[in-house]
Amino acid sequence: MSLRNNAGPAAALGAFAFLLGGVALAFYWVPDDADQGFSQRIFYIHVPVALTAYACFGWGAWKALRLLWTRDQRYDLESYTAVHMGVIFGVLTLVTGSIWAKISWGVWWSWSEQQLVLFLVLFLFYSAYFMLRYSTDPGPRRASMSAVYALFGVVLIPVSFLAIRLAENFIHPVVFTRDGPQMEGTMFLTFCVCLAGVLALATALYQTELAGKRLDERLRELREALA
Repeated sequence: MSLRNNAGPAAALGAFAFLLGGVALAFYWVPDDADQGFSQRIFYIHVPVALTAYACFGWGAWKALRLLWTRDQRYDLESYTAVHMGVIFGVLTLVTGSIWAKISWGVWWSWSEQQLVLFLVLFLFYSAYFMLRYSTDPGPRRASMSAVYALFGVVLIPVSFLAIRLAENFIHPVVFTRDGPQMEGTMFLTFCVCLAGVLALATALYQTELAGKRLDERLRELREALA
């Protein structure tokens, strides 16, 4: 079995181990936050999920660039799958963020907070990717259009990320500064374990979906050849 075939199961096993360990550390090891108490523990899920969404969108843009640069059509499917993963983790980011907002601020959503709105814009932009993609017949033209769209969207990632640091009221906690992580050692270790788990989960899902779509593509080509 090739290394590529082993990547999915290995990532799934790593995701299970890291997430199980991270959740256990978050609930039973780290201290309560001085301001938010026990509810702050959702931080160890919400932030890794958000960073993973950014990573998936970035990976999709990188694969899109490879397609435009090399014209190798295999990158089209890889970019599409990465964007799909980004949208899934974007939904999880919005859901966990809304739960945290309700607990901490008493509201599910605040339209006056630029950092929240900018992430929503990023999410909606990449959600519209699928409408563009499936409005065009399969082929090189659709692949190129999808790649250009995915590549343009990557500009919104640093804008959304930096909005948290540029917000005037700092409603989002800023835990990573030039001086390093602004948290205790136990909290930082737990965060790293959770982040590794969520990234491994995204990798496992990416590899599984990509393998399934490649198989569907080969079967379709076989049916067309036999027709």
